[in-house]
Amino acid sequence: MGFRGRPVVPGDVEGFVLRVESISFYGDVDSESGRLYDGRSVSGRVVVAEKSRGSTVGPYILYALKERGLAPKAILLVSRSDPVLVAGAVLSNIVLVDSLPGEALEVLRDGVLVRVYGDGSVVIV
Repeated sequence: MGFRGRPVVPGDVEGFVLRVESISFYGDVDSESGRLYDGRSVSGRVVVAEKSRGSTVGPYILYALKERGLAPKAILLVSRSDPVLVAGAVLSNIVLVDSLPGEALEVLRDGVLVRVYGDGSVVIV
């Protein structure tokens, strides 16, 4: 099973899904540990969310996570990416795909192994 979105920061990665409702790297993710407020880690995961919430500090948090080896491998969104998240993903070289179909959220749950391709394809492994 697979889906296709819009590759904003293209790349090929494989990883386990970490599903959240929405994501803001300022406020939702601790820059020192890479953990969400609920204790789950974004490190090495493919973060899947309906939307992102921007904050001008977000790109710096994402970059700090990357420098510490705690960043996600990819971020997948159903909505369009906000410009702040795009800046953070570009700065940190983290794969970013948006505009996935809404039904992707029903299938892309925590722990699902996915492969993301540079053309915006997301395939469940």
